[in-house]
Amino acid sequence: MKIIVHPAVEPERLNALTKAAPRAVWINAVDRRTALAEIADAEALLGKIDLELLAAAKKLRWVQAFTASLEHYMFPELIEHPCVLTNTRGLFGDVIADQVIGYVICFARNLHTYIRRQIDRRYEPVGGETERVNNATGPGTINGMDRSVIHLANASIGIVGFGGIGGEIARRALAFGMTVRAVDRFPDRAAHVPGIEYLAGLDRLTDLISTSDFVVIAAPHTPETERMFNRSLFEKFKPTGYLINVGRGAIVVLDDLVTALKERKLAGAALDVYEIEPLPRDHPLWDMPNVILTPHTAGYSPAIAARHLAVLVENVGRFARGEALINIVNKSLWC
Repeated sequence: MKIIVHPAVEPERLNALTKAAPRAVWINAVDRRTALAEIADAEALLGKIDLELLAAAKKLRWVQAFTASLEHYMFPELIEHPCVLTNTRGLFGDVIADQVIGYVICFARNLHTYIRRQIDRRYEPVGGETERVNNATGPGTINGMDRSVIHLANASIGIVGFGGIGGEIARRALAFGMTVRAVDRFPDRAAHVPGIEYLAGLDRLTDLISTSDFVVIAAPHTPETERMFNRSLFEKFKPTGYLINVGRGAIVVLDDLVTALKERKLAGAALDVYEIEPLPRDHPLWDMPNVILTPHTAGYSPAIAARHLAVLVENVGRFARGEALINIVNKSLWC
């Protein structure tokens, strides 16, 4: 059995992989020329494959992607090829969910506004004097029923895409007492989280959007989800609702989002991913005070590297033993 790693990995990771299949011939291809020269009789490739490598492979049975997302990985010949494709999904659920809840709290407590005001040394609540009322403690006190603050236990969150990430978002939202709704292309195979109001198919997407205070995109980029969130969907938002996208940038049409924000179809947005990355410096989203922008960092964590290697090692061992692989991809659906 011959296994190619391309691009090459560092010695420590290679050592862990080879221990999972010690009888295999391992090629840690330091360059493309080496990968092309060795792939003809390889049965597995870990890393990135392209049309030229696939065409040169005569015995290839398994391809392990180093990534969870596959929009930049798939091509027609790979879809049609009989090899099994696996990815690294399942690594980021808790990590990305933490960032989503961070966005939610920022919007609920106006922290995104106060951070900006801190730079200008402005000491005043959101809304300024309009939020001051006379009550039993005397004039000029802050109204404890401030309508600019969202009480999370009275708020709802709708999650689009209910896999590992969506499920972890739901668990955190439930801990805050939020009402949780979710839709997924395959609701019967989605995450199981007790306590949510409903988990439905995409036929209830409009209902979810129109009834949620926070709408979170946790779906992958597939032919079906590309440009899904467009002007038509933004028309369905609550004017007080917020969009959060930690899925993929191609799912949201940014020009339509900008228009919707300007027309106050929704209250704000938090984006970690974009149609074009990096987001151009002259893009209007940078200047919108009701928008939080982060540079595709929701998946950052010191925990990820070990998890990533563990998935690779597990699948290498399974392949060597002739067992079923984990994270098998439906190539025609990119997920």
